[in-house]
Amino acid sequence: MLDIDPRVRVDVDPLMAAQHDLGVCDAIWRIAPGGKADAMSAPHLPKVAGIDPAVTASAQTTAPTPSSTSASTAPSAGARTTPAQAVTPAASSVIQDRLAGMVSDLTTLHELTERLARASDLDSSLREFLRAGAALVGARRGLVVLEPSDGLGPSTTIGLGLGRADLGHIETVPRSATSYGRILDGLPDAHGGSEVLPEPGTAPAAPGAGGYAAPVDPRHREVAARLGYAASYALPLTADATGRLGAAVWLYDEQAEPSERQRDLVGLYVRHAAEHLARMVEVDRSRTRLATVAEELLPSRLPRIPGVQLAARHHTGPRGGGDWYDALPLPEGAMGLAVGSVTGSGPSAVAAMGRLRASLRAYAVMEGEDPVAVLSDLELLMRLTEPARSATALFAYCEPAARKIILAGAGHTPPLLIGERRTEYVETTLSAPLGMLACWEAPSVEIEPAPGETVLLYTDGLLRRTGDPMDRAYARLHAAAAGVPRSAREDPAAICDHILRTVLPDEDPDAPSTDPDEDVVLLAARFD
Repeated sequence: MLDIDPRVRVDVDPLMAAQHDLGVCDAIWRIAPGGKADAMSAPHLPKVAGIDPAVTASAQTTAPTPSSTSASTAPSAGARTTPAQAVTPAASSVIQDRLAGMVSDLTTLHELTERLARASDLDSSLREFLRAGAALVGARRGLVVLEPSDGLGPSTTIGLGLGRADLGHIETVPRSATSYGRILDGLPDAHGGSEVLPEPGTAPAAPGAGGYAAPVDPRHREVAARLGYAASYALPLTADATGRLGAAVWLYDEQAEPSERQRDLVGLYVRHAAEHLARMVEVDRSRTRLATVAEELLPSRLPRIPGVQLAARHHTGPRGGGDWYDALPLPEGAMGLAVGSVTGSGPSAVAAMGRLRASLRAYAVMEGEDPVAVLSDLELLMRLTEPARSATALFAYCEPAARKIILAGAGHTPPLLIGERRTEYVETTLSAPLGMLACWEAPSVEIEPAPGETVLLYTDGLLRRTGDPMDRAYARLHAAAAGVPRSAREDPAAICDHILRTVLPDEDPDAPSTDPDEDVVLLAARFD
């Protein structure tokens, strides 16, 4: 938002204001550091709409008598006319209109910058910036190309009133043929501005006249005719700390260009928006790095074990959470399956998740046939090494040849058994999360899946992202599992995808939602 001191006084010389079309930018730039105008010749009068006008308000007086009129029409020889007295009522009205226009411009910029500041991520910030810029320059379409000059990304193109196919057509135009393309290439003389495409068969515009000084590129003319635009206005996106971020361009359906006032307003807005977008770029980079670390701490691939097919889906929240999964081969053809969730979010939760997963793998290799012992040892380790943290976990010891599963859970969501004849939750005993009690222990549960049935393990992030109460979220997940198409039941990956699309229909799991910080983990095992 614009940091404008509310005590700043805008003093405008009446004669100067009547002769020059002052806008909001002129008034702001003529304010001296001390808060006074460079040239002041009028006295300070009562404020009008929060700004001190320099025009004397006409006093309410009685009708003058003839004698007084004749006396007043002949000024004395020593009388001196002040600039304020020389202003006619028409000039006063003009000045008032100018001041009202400045207040309106400042209010518009304030509202637009506030709206931009409320954007929570880079994508929504770019879309809000593009929409506000279009309103300021009087265009209905445009695009913004994010391409930081440091080469660290992210790089993206977002359109307003343009589909993906339209953006693809625009990208086929050589960069040197467009003003925003020259900005992206970092050419020293590329400052953006208006570009009006001349009518076919007419001579190109002269340099500096708002058009091309060279013949229009044929591909550019073809794309403009296809998309139906005849002019554009481009501006660079440059921040003080990061340098060039990209460029924005707004498209006009006819040969038009923004007025000087519109140029001033959008220039102020773009300078502020570039700083906000630079901060959003850094936030996006941090989130990307955190998600990469979290993915590297999870299995790079699932093991291939005869008699069972495995599939997993993992989506990290924007802040990086501590949900994890694991599948590891054990001696004598057995297999261990595990899912869990560490409390908290951010880098510390991701690091704790990595330590917890590595510890569970070690305990599973040594005593995997007893899931209760595995979780008991894990709880003791957490209590000794991370007393301020808790976690939920579920570990299952599977024998694919015998289609037998022994599992134990510590405060975790119950598994879901999906088959042709039944879709039901596995009844696990109630138990506290790890790290909550001085001594943790809970009995194990044994199940025997039928041939073709799938056991689905998941974290509570899948339920919380629905935004529903937990009982309704459980019912929603059960209905999604029961509605898996027959053609997808033989593929555990297809089952996971169907459940994600059904339980979270209005969002991609990576996108912000009712509880965007929650991770989502699904681990499916289908027994032959």
